[in-house]
Amino acid sequence: MDDKNESQNSIPTSKVARATRFVKTGVKVGGNYLKHYAQKVMNGEANQEDLDRANAEDIYETLSELKGSALKVAQMLSMDKNMLPAAYTEKFTQAQYSAPPLSFPLVVKTFQTYFQKSPNEMFETFSKEAFNAASIGQVHQATLKGKKLAVKVQYPGVAGSISSDLKMVKPFASRLLQLDERDLEVYMGEVEKMLIQETDYKLELRRSQQISEACAHLQNLIFAKYYPEFSCERILTMDWLEGTHLDKFLANQPSQEIKNRIGQALWDFYDYQMHVIKTVHADPHPGNFLFGEQGTVGVLDFGCVKEIPADYYDIHFGVLDHTILTDEQRMFKLFYEIGFLFEEDSAHEKEIFSQIFKTMCELTTRPFLEKTFDFGNKNYFQEMMNFGESVSKMPEFKTAKRPRGSKEALYLNRTYFGLYAMLHQLEAQIETRTAFSPKK
Repeated sequence: MDDKNESQNSIPTSKVARATRFVKTGVKVGGNYLKHYAQKVMNGEANQEDLDRANAEDIYETLSELKGSALKVAQMLSMDKNMLPAAYTEKFTQAQYSAPPLSFPLVVKTFQTYFQKSPNEMFETFSKEAFNAASIGQVHQATLKGKKLAVKVQYPGVAGSISSDLKMVKPFASRLLQLDERDLEVYMGEVEKMLIQETDYKLELRRSQQISEACAHLQNLIFAKYYPEFSCERILTMDWLEGTHLDKFLANQPSQEIKNRIGQALWDFYDYQMHVIKTVHADPHPGNFLFGEQGTVGVLDFGCVKEIPADYYDIHFGVLDHTILTDEQRMFKLFYEIGFLFEEDSAHEKEIFSQIFKTMCELTTRPFLEKTFDFGNKNYFQEMMNFGESVSKMPEFKTAKRPRGSKEALYLNRTYFGLYAMLHQLEAQIETRTAFSPKK
């Protein structure tokens, strides 16, 4: 664990207790707005960044205490640098690496509930302090028969509070994203489904083994071995993987060759999942990978996995095929199928939204146009950020009667965005036309 935080002795688990915590936070945020507007009236101006910073601090404090789906949503929002004001992104990014850990007595209680034994009875050694604490659970180090293990323990109450938490977090998300709550409904259902799966550690165990086995032949990737006999619905045990997280890895100034090797491994990993097994590790933030000095990538946490429906695969990757930009008839057909456009759109809406999504497709598919692409290209990522910022300010988007795009795309788009962001941090130069990519 990179940063030691004071441990947390309890987590509000009942709906009433969690709702009360949200209400208190709403009051604090409301107070921040009142202070902001009072300052504006008295001085003629007020600092928006100060307001954002105060709100981000108060909201993150609550989400860190409650953990679970609420904190996971903050983590997801932080991955898109255009989605939130900078103060929120900076604060919520902490959820990618570390949250306040659960105290050891609560960890022991979880073991007693599921194994009728304490962790010290099951393992030769078991760390009292968590090495990493995130949104759904925290990781402890253990040893058994000389082997070093990572034991992930889920926070109490997380699985049973997903639906109620998402209902409570929706108004915050709606305000931050400047969207009507009704517009979020389509996607909240997908988020809820994925979070329910993510709290099922038996399901994660099966998926971890299946994806690790399917991708074992790919170069420079390292997967842990998992131990079903020491795993259950809320506890997952696996080999301890060595390596450092991305920020620390880059601070050691690895060579361009090593960065390229890592970037290629990440690209091949996701390309193979997308196009061959069509089951994807859909949580590609830096906290879920460990990087080795020789250019290896240890893959962590298969809790968030998106299975691509067979009838959706061709639509999604049809839109991501750059050749549609020169085939208008095919392009419009796919835009309607994926929900970018609707038959009842006005002529003006069709013109505006088709141009927006054409530009989006062009930017997203640009890395595929040449055999090798330089993800360190700052101009490319600045262009993407400028486009995202300009679209977010368009009145057509703010007043839209419904969200655009398929719910099936939510986690796939998140996966590509997270992958591109990591490759940009690495400044990796990689081959994007792999043996697994669709042939054009």
